[in-house]
Amino acid sequence: MTDTVTPSPAAFGTRSSKQLIRAEAPVLAHNYHPLPVVVARAEGTWVEDVEGRRYLDMLAGYSALNFGHRHPALIEAAHRQLDELTLTSRAFHHDRLAGFAERLTALTGLDMVLPMNTGAEAVESAVKVARKWAYEVKGVAPDRATIVVADGNFHGRTTTIVSFSTDGTARAGFGPFTPGFRIVPYNDLAALESAVDETTAAVLIEPVQGEAGVVIPDDGYLTGVRELTRRTGCLFIADEIQSGLGRTGRTLAVDHEGVVPDMLLLGKALGGGIVPVSAVVARREVLSVLGPGEHGSTFGGNPLAAVIGSAVLDLLATGEFQRRAAELGEVLDRGLAALVGAGVTGYRARGLWAGVDIDPAIGTGREISERLLAEGVLVKDTHGSTVRLAPPLTITEEELGSALTALAKVLA
Repeated sequence: MTDTVTPSPAAFGTRSSKQLIRAEAPVLAHNYHPLPVVVARAEGTWVEDVEGRRYLDMLAGYSALNFGHRHPALIEAAHRQLDELTLTSRAFHHDRLAGFAERLTALTGLDMVLPMNTGAEAVESAVKVARKWAYEVKGVAPDRATIVVADGNFHGRTTTIVSFSTDGTARAGFGPFTPGFRIVPYNDLAALESAVDETTAAVLIEPVQGEAGVVIPDDGYLTGVRELTRRTGCLFIADEIQSGLGRTGRTLAVDHEGVVPDMLLLGKALGGGIVPVSAVVARREVLSVLGPGEHGSTFGGNPLAAVIGSAVLDLLATGEFQRRAAELGEVLDRGLAALVGAGVTGYRARGLWAGVDIDPAIGTGREISERLLAEGVLVKDTHGSTVRLAPPLTITEEELGSALTALAKVLA
């Protein structure tokens, strides 16, 4: 007979990785396919599993851990706030939110902040704001607003967001889908211009497509998007949930072309790997279309999130992490270039972020990820043959070198 006694938390700490993975199977939805490692502790760029084996983290929580695991300044800020106040809801003011918003507008050069929790919430919020702006400011007829997006996009997995995804796995079985979106090829200004008309509220793109395999547009593409949206009278929404906050060697990926969008979507690293924090940052004219009761979030902008977000922005204000990503990004680029033709068919890299295409004769992206796991390096595959590299921006050159050495070994 099956033992139905619930083990104590301490009991879980004594169970092996295999036991814990087996225990997950009957009780967790199978919406993820994790690598076979059970992480129990972490510090900086390293994690440790329940058996005490250490791994170099080359994924960093899909950029949520840009500053490494348990960065001392972020942990200290969280501990201080936990002793004071964690949640009020937006029914009341609290003493941390204004400072967070001021730091965020100063960093981005925009005017107003709508605080949320997850990246998908930020995208959903931006869609609502863009539509309302189209009706109230642009004068689009009611319920006719359209938003133009790019093929290969990844903006989240809510019902509305998968409505404009081109990923069959994300869409299959989840219809009927939300109307009002037009999909054009990424990195194609002519196609984008042909899709924009008098009903267009916004163009929503990732300055670098992360989930698609770190797809980097041609130089001038972002500038062209900015010029087109300005000329045609619609909004430019830049989803920097993965690409922002130092990852590409600049504060924002749009900074590589000196472009300022009308709306900027941030998340992941904004919470320092501690709590979910996201934000829509926009021009005043855009966010001012929202009135009381028209949008909200119980946890959005809570005191703990605001304090941690502020500490993240303080780290970025020095420019140290942006410089590290740019300088170590050159090391990463050189290391990957040396592997082309030796198990790697191609790669794309910007800052400390790369999509590495694996020769199918060597193995799938999943198989390479599992081989690297055996070498003590954590990465994750995407789209079958691509492995993504996105280490914490705190990684050392020696650690980065060891990860590249491990990759060369498993490809050999």
